[in-house]
Amino acid sequence: MKREIFKKYPHLWIGIFYILAATLSMFSIQYLILDWKHFVKTSEYKLFLNILCCLILYLTILFITYRPGISAIISHLLIIAIGFADYFVYEFRGNELSFADLQSVGTGLSVASKYKFSVNHRCIVVLIVSAMFIWACTRIKVKYTRKKLQLKGITFLLITLSAIIVTLGADNVNAETWEKKGSYQNGFILNFVLEVRDSIVSEPELYSVEAVEELEQQYPEKSEAYSKAQVDHPTIIVIMNESFCDLKKVGSFQTNTPVTPFLDSLKENTTRGYALASVYGAKTPNSEWEYLTGNSMAFVPSGAVVYQQYISENPSSLISTLKQEDYTCVAMHPYYETGWSRNTVYPNMGFDEMHFIEDFDQDKVIREYITDQEMYDKLIKRFEDKKEDERLCIFGITMQNHGGYVKKYDNFSGKVHKMGTSYSDANQYLSLINESDKALQNLISYFKTVEEPVEIVFFGDHQPGLYSKFYKLLNGKGVSGLTLTQLENLYTVPFFIWTNYDTEEKEIEISSLNYLSTMTLQKANIDLPAYNQFLADMMEQVPALNASGYYSKQAGGYRHLEDAKGEEAEWIQKYQILQYNSMFDEKNRSNKFFPY
Repeated sequence: MKREIFKKYPHLWIGIFYILAATLSMFSIQYLILDWKHFVKTSEYKLFLNILCCLILYLTILFITYRPGISAIISHLLIIAIGFADYFVYEFRGNELSFADLQSVGTGLSVASKYKFSVNHRCIVVLIVSAMFIWACTRIKVKYTRKKLQLKGITFLLITLSAIIVTLGADNVNAETWEKKGSYQNGFILNFVLEVRDSIVSEPELYSVEAVEELEQQYPEKSEAYSKAQVDHPTIIVIMNESFCDLKKVGSFQTNTPVTPFLDSLKENTTRGYALASVYGAKTPNSEWEYLTGNSMAFVPSGAVVYQQYISENPSSLISTLKQEDYTCVAMHPYYETGWSRNTVYPNMGFDEMHFIEDFDQDKVIREYITDQEMYDKLIKRFEDKKEDERLCIFGITMQNHGGYVKKYDNFSGKVHKMGTSYSDANQYLSLINESDKALQNLISYFKTVEEPVEIVFFGDHQPGLYSKFYKLLNGKGVSGLTLTQLENLYTVPFFIWTNYDTEEKEIEISSLNYLSTMTLQKANIDLPAYNQFLADMMEQVPALNASGYYSKQAGGYRHLEDAKGEEAEWIQKYQILQYNSMFDEKNRSNKFFPY
């Protein structure tokens, strides 16, 4: 059966058809990936931007082939194919397909045979609808009454206009990479486009291979450690405690009982203070990346998650340094291994062992999460089981204090609360931190009795996401409309480095997470690699730096990075050059600064 319809203005009707087709493709991929409770979460505005992204693909292929039916088929199949790829990738690892995955597609294909493919009813529905759509497209025959060049011009203008709308409309939208948050928060197609956008990191000003070589000449491959401690490769234990912070850095308040009495009393053989993180309320892996590598989120796009967007194979880090010193490196995290792709990132970093939620006692929980004490018990057990001459580093990330803090639980009743006006979420959080302090006391008490040298590094990954009204009680403004100093207070977390051997007692007013691994090596009396030498020198000039700004010794306060002047600006510029060389210039990567 053949019918000739809409004989006049064929380009107009094809345009309308393409808008409807792009809408169908967009909803098909959302329906394929998301269950109903998540399917309805995407805002209408974000859905509109997703449709435009699909439309750009349709129009681009039309511009190349100028065969409307064939172009529509190709476009829809490409979109559905990437949707099914995302569906299966999530089934395999618990995180969605990202643009960064395309850079390691060979690795993914090499292990694909180890997984079983299964489909649900949504997959079947999408396949049936797609088959009907393709059949309909094969029936489209168009005769053009205008010159093809004119119509190509119209198509190009529509592509350009759509791209401008998407670019401006998503300018302040961050890519999301946690589980399926990207698909229901932004829509899968738009989120994928945002990841492509964020993957393009421009060279810093004055970047060149010569600039890197000039810095190489200033540092030897190894330098003597700064510590005067007479120790030989101590056991190193690093604990990044989930959402651990001192809320009194935001504003003063009183509680019915001290929140962290043990931590407050810890002074002997301890370097302690506060450090700037680059994240607030979420995105834990960015903090652990800053600690492990010495790099900073200040020089990557806002909202990025390095573990899922920029991590390379065998990156230089504290772990690679310790591996060169014959350490056995162990990662512990009492949650799922797929979280933030740690199951793929940790082997790349060089960890010898990884322990996730299944390795912990599932009955040792507070609220819904494994307790700090259970993780510390597991850590102590691994220490006790180590071989006689084994050099051991354990990097542990806790889960006990993870948000949110509103729901009530039968297995946890908070004992700490803010005096006067307070909020239930803040009280639950303060009570959790109090439990962390008790577990920390048990950990330190145990290692005080150990004869062989042990170094323990402890820091919070970020502050908790509490009601803004509670923060308004503390700083008078909440979490918006803040001065730079007030903003940095929201990114400030406590840290300490404790040893069971004699070391200098020191208070550090402000530092940042990217410097702590260098301090870790110094305290352990391990010779510093070239990059850590650079960081050790830089922290003397720029004592703290994060994605929001830095602490200026010249100004005696915080400044935005772009406002840096004089010697401080030079150090920040050198830092950015080295980080870019490490992360994005694989061809010319410095073997002296980043040898692993």
